[in-house]
Amino acid sequence: MKTKKLNVIAAAFALFATMGTGVFAQTDKKDAEKQNDKKFDNKMEDDADFVVTAADDGMYEVQVAQLAKTNASSAKIKELAEHMIMDHSKANEELKKIAAKKGITLPTKLSDKRQKDFDELTKLKGADFDKAYAKMMVKDHKDAIDLFQKEADKGNDGELKGWASTKIATLQHHLSMAEAARDLVK
Repeated sequence: MKTKKLNVIAAAFALFATMGTGVFAQTDKKDAEKQNDKKFDNKMEDDADFVVTAADDGMYEVQVAQLAKTNASSAKIKELAEHMIMDHSKANEELKKIAAKKGITLPTKLSDKRQKDFDELTKLKGADFDKAYAKMMVKDHKDAIDLFQKEADKGNDGELKGWASTKIATLQHHLSMAEAARDLVK
């Protein structure tokens, strides 16, 4: 009985936290960057900016992949979306743990840019969605590879540099999958 009550309380807390009711303020990318700027010196601030961008992008990848499961018509696009959900969810959780350990504030909601991109995709269905999603996945993964490579090469925090370098191969694989999907749905 106690477990059920605790589960109900936890579910209610999660619901209120995600509703943006003002009771629990949500943090976007800009707010997270501002908070981190106050906490860190210039070297760690650059690493914190990487973490915030990677978190914003990671949240977006998962949300848009979930949308693809319902709006896509191509089996290849749906397969790509499943990989995005699995791999980016895992990476997002790893990044949350590292950020918590280092005191880095993460966004809890999408940035305005990412929300706008998401909203545009919600208007599409079927083949139109497939083409837009595949094209976006190619661009986003090229950008992500650049972001992660920069952190791996020039980051100041050893743990973040190492983590970023371990993700590059997965991002390159995602790019290959996205390019194959794009070519299939052209």
